[in-house]
Amino acid sequence: MHTLLDLFHQIRDVRAIIAWGGYVGLTAIIFAETGLLIGFFLPGDSLLVTAGLLAATTGVFNVWLLGLLLTVASILGNTVGYAIGQTAGPRLFSREDSLLFNKKHLFRAREFYERHGGKTVIIARFMPIVRTFVPVVAGMGQMGYRRYTIYNVVGGIGWIWSMLFIGYFLGRYIPRIDQHIETVIILVVLISLLPGIIGWLKSRSSSPEPSTK
Repeated sequence: MHTLLDLFHQIRDVRAIIAWGGYVGLTAIIFAETGLLIGFFLPGDSLLVTAGLLAATTGVFNVWLLGLLLTVASILGNTVGYAIGQTAGPRLFSREDSLLFNKKHLFRAREFYERHGGKTVIIARFMPIVRTFVPVVAGMGQMGYRRYTIYNVVGGIGWIWSMLFIGYFLGRYIPRIDQHIETVIILVVLISLLPGIIGWLKSRSSSPEPSTK
């Protein structure tokens, strides 16, 4: 119990998570963030970049093995999210908010899905919080399983390996970059939030101006 409490308090400290979890812990976190509704708060992007960076600078991970494990975890996670949407999706919209569940994230994911269609399954991989809920919305919308699986696999491979390799190549080719992981994480978080910010700005600019009459 004490170890679990330590993990909870350090959940935003990616160095602590990596040291605590290793291969198994990172695999479980990626699965939870992509497949379980309670995983929306987990720091997927920064975790992947930091793991890739440490794989290059410290050798704590084999980047190829780690990438394989996390790719499988992300694909299986989204598959579980899709199944949740198929079986319990409508009931989620009437569920009360709690510490680990907030309906506003589900509404946001549904709006994003309706705007962008099937390609949302790929795009959402790179958007914190949204990526946790889009698979549920896809399952609720009865998106064909074969079509969904194609998007799921493409998105999972693209997200995991792009984030890992960003960190890995930074670690390989920029001296002492591991001493500035916090700066790298901030940049990654800002970049991952960029699609949502752009979408919000576009929606504001396309909204009709209120009448002055």
